[in-house]
Amino acid sequence: MTDRIIAPAKLTVTLRVTGVRPDGYHLIDAEMVTLDLHDILTIADAEHSSITVGGQFAGGVPTDASNLCITATEFAQRPARIHLEKNIPHGGGLGGGSADAAAVLRWAGVSDAASTAGLGADIPFCLHGGRARVQGIGEILDELPHVDRTFTLIVPPLHVSTPAVYQAWDELGGPQSDGPNDLEPAAIAVEPQLARWRDAITDCIGTKPTLAGSGATWFVEGERDDALVDLIGEGAVVRVARTLKGM
Repeated sequence: MTDRIIAPAKLTVTLRVTGVRPDGYHLIDAEMVTLDLHDILTIADAEHSSITVGGQFAGGVPTDASNLCITATEFAQRPARIHLEKNIPHGGGLGGGSADAAAVLRWAGVSDAASTAGLGADIPFCLHGGRARVQGIGEILDELPHVDRTFTLIVPPLHVSTPAVYQAWDELGGPQSDGPNDLEPAAIAVEPQLARWRDAITDCIGTKPTLAGSGATWFVEGERDDALVDLIGEGAVVRVARTLKGM
């Protein structure tokens, strides 16, 4: 039997990095929401786990044991054959890999979100979904009331490594951002082109955008896609997304 599972993206609306544990894991205090942008997984039981990838953002997604979906099958002790339709930008800061792994965990019957934090900091929230305050290394979730919100996502043709951004945050002395995301200065240090895209978005709509997680996606509240048409010509993907309730 084959199952079709939806893996919604997450948006980190605010993010403070509050410290670093002795083992190197970073502590956060964030508000996260689930979006209607989603990947699609087709999953079936198998003797050994495997994954194939297609879709708009398939490029660069690993298909070996390093893929978080394979890690999730090992965690759940349920091997699977997976096909992943990738609609969430890879390396875009929208939790795509974590969302996919959480979808596999839901399929496998894993419901204890806190136990999955060791697989990835965003996985507990992606398994839970909705809107929550997220603390610790991602394992502490306090559910918040759902609020209907609309965001415009601007995805430049860039890929930003989350581990590299956290390393840069450490090397910069743990800066706090003037805006809602403490990782923004570190992300720009890792990928300076992010600053050019931020400024281009600001010029188009007159509002400074917020970086999603460790990047590379920028976002603003409301439907602003009409004002950003010129950026599509420069290679950006512009998408309006809305918040969803819990899984």
